[in-house]
Amino acid sequence: MRLDLADLQLFICIVEAGSITGGAIKAHLALASASERLRHMEEDVGVALLVRHARGVTLTQAGEALARHARQILLQQQLLKSELRTFSAGVRGTLKLYANTSALTHFLPGRIAPWLALHPDLHIELEERSSRDIISSLLAGLGEAGIVSDAVDRQGLTLEPVADDRLTLIIPAAHALNTQQSVFFHDILEEPFIGLYSGSALQQHIDSHASALGKTLNVRIRMNTFEGVSEMVAQGTGLGIVPETLAEKYQGRFGYNSVALRDSWAQRKLCLCFRHWQDLTPAMKHLFAHLRGATDAVSGEAHLR
Repeated sequence: MRLDLADLQLFICIVEAGSITGGAIKAHLALASASERLRHMEEDVGVALLVRHARGVTLTQAGEALARHARQILLQQQLLKSELRTFSAGVRGTLKLYANTSALTHFLPGRIAPWLALHPDLHIELEERSSRDIISSLLAGLGEAGIVSDAVDRQGLTLEPVADDRLTLIIPAAHALNTQQSVFFHDILEEPFIGLYSGSALQQHIDSHASALGKTLNVRIRMNTFEGVSEMVAQGTGLGIVPETLAEKYQGRFGYNSVALRDSWAQRKLCLCFRHWQDLTPAMKHLFAHLRGATDAVSGEAHLR
């Protein structure tokens, strides 16, 4: 049996109109075309589907069975088309977004939450990477977009600043560096440090700058959170380098002091990173518009198209 969706749609039009002529009009077909198509349908299934009479048509038992299944199939087709449109419109599915440590810990949580609340059928898969690794992954076609530091070499990708992300040095309250307002990284490389967990994109970033100066940081202990780093610094265990926003957040609680880092790589901005805007999916465009603070980012679904 080779009935297609067009056959089923025509048959339902005929049933609802009560005549082949009315069904042809409803299906936007010439009467001869509709009659020929119906004849082929009956030949294909090997049984009469309609009883023709002067006032129109009535269904045979086989015709009633076909009409019942045809309606279910056509309804499923509409549901399928509707669901697929939600994907193409960007209101359903999973977005994969790379983010460096700073973006993942203090920039994204408060901004993504309200956006996700407005789009219950969308999911975001966040993956922490160093800014350099994010650039490499996007260039290799392994992802659509990410959030990186502007200190990284963009290598032809588009970077759009969305937030300040300066790094600052936090020190124990009684440390000798309290007399300084700012320092260069190379002047503190002999100090003991509190590091972030192995695999942290930010820690990799800091370590790479120490390596560029021919040094390896003296990391006494690694902590899984910025809060943990802050507490260890406050206890006099070593120095820490954290995003300025988090240094300010925990300073009142732990009582350490902050000293500005004068190195250019510490004067960072967080940036949306992608190849070309037109290549982003509608959902990613909408998310990025929201992260940029666009005033229309949370208005109707028309913005997703």
